[in-house]
Amino acid sequence: MTTTPERFGRGSGMFRRKPVEDLTDERETDLSRSLGLWQLTAIGVGGIIGAGIFALAGAVANETAGPAVLISFLLAGVASGAAALSYAEFAGMIPKAGSAYTYGYVVLGEVVGWFIGWDLLLEYTAIVSVVAIGISGYFSFLMAELGADLPAWMLGAPGTGDGHVVDLFAVLLCLLIAYLLNRGIRAAARFETAVVALKVAVVLLVVGVGVFYVRTENYQPFFPFGVSGAITGAATVFFAVFGYDAMSTAAEESRDARRHLPRAIIYSLVLSMLLYVAATLVLTGMQNYRDIDPESGFSSAFAAVGLSGLADVIAVGAIVGILTVMFTFMLGVTRVWYAMSRDGLLPGWFARLHPVRRVPSRVTWIAGAASAVIAGFLPIREAAELTNIGILLAFVVVCVAVIVLRYRRPELPRSFRLPGMPVIPAIGVIFSLWLITFLAPVTWLRFGVWFLLGLVVYLAYGRRHSQLNR
Repeated sequence: MTTTPERFGRGSGMFRRKPVEDLTDERETDLSRSLGLWQLTAIGVGGIIGAGIFALAGAVANETAGPAVLISFLLAGVASGAAALSYAEFAGMIPKAGSAYTYGYVVLGEVVGWFIGWDLLLEYTAIVSVVAIGISGYFSFLMAELGADLPAWMLGAPGTGDGHVVDLFAVLLCLLIAYLLNRGIRAAARFETAVVALKVAVVLLVVGVGVFYVRTENYQPFFPFGVSGAITGAATVFFAVFGYDAMSTAAEESRDARRHLPRAIIYSLVLSMLLYVAATLVLTGMQNYRDIDPESGFSSAFAAVGLSGLADVIAVGAIVGILTVMFTFMLGVTRVWYAMSRDGLLPGWFARLHPVRRVPSRVTWIAGAASAVIAGFLPIREAAELTNIGILLAFVVVCVAVIVLRYRRPELPRSFRLPGMPVIPAIGVIFSLWLITFLAPVTWLRFGVWFLLGLVVYLAYGRRHSQLNR
């Protein structure tokens, strides 16, 4: 253990570390500090609640876990909660953009930070796409309920239905979120906060009305796909129980990041998990898992019990409410990209800010276009599986890093200290690695390809152009 300040960093070569003292000044930023505690909490809740309830809960219940989708969410929530406390300690200590990328860079070295940042570029972009596909499913349901006969070619990705060519509505949603983020963080956060309030109200409506239509026989058998089905479901829905990590990428846009970010992380996860538990119990109690619509579960469930009017309200609420998930994760990918470019690991051209709105507009439009392509041409399940492995690895890195830094630099000021050190972050590591083993082989293949591409980019460009190398 050492208490010697790392003013000039430590390590060498690919494992050189950024000096933590260079990252503790909240005043040093070119971004606009506009976000308060409740706006940050709204961004976190906006990132967590949405796709998990309105899109993936139905798909996992129908295809993977049955009523045990509740267990899937709880298992994912345990790993996510342990990681959330680790993020909270870092967020109260390093108020800089980049989240897991920055934390890994400071504690474990440049190459670790690079790969986590590189992974998050793909994972966050894919999450935006998954959510866009989920909203599009509710949009199609709503249009059918209203009697609109939309052309088949625009209703889904190739292979998801007869005549499907592209999910046009999902494509347009991705571009809409990119436009909103480019309007400036203050205006975008106001939109996010208002829509999060609407979304929570819709979830409470679903639970409050749906509980009267629950039939306990629908919970039998509780594990129709076995316990392994519930565990596999946890690996699939895992991305639905985080969002606070993407919110923490906005540290340089918080008015008091040291004090507000740790609280916003914890508040957003606790509130979201309570709503997830209640909503999944209602969904699987209203309909037998075999009859749950994988794309618009709640709307279909309410329509099945004769509440078509309420089903339409839920569909509209889902379409509007899930937009906040897209907002949070597109915010995340653009801030990670901005941080990596500012550090020299990617070309500085990407780090240029809009001269008036002080947002990284270039990377925002690129992320919007990339997510639109994935949303338009991949089925929701394949896109969802694309998101999980990188996020789980990011959680492993953050949980390991918080242990290492606590013992390496115990004297650093921390506005939030993670309790139960090192047991709680160790739980986060174990659960995250455990969930990784249940991901499909094709997920590992895609991750491996992205990993190798990242290695080439780092060796060819990032290592030589890094600010630490200069």
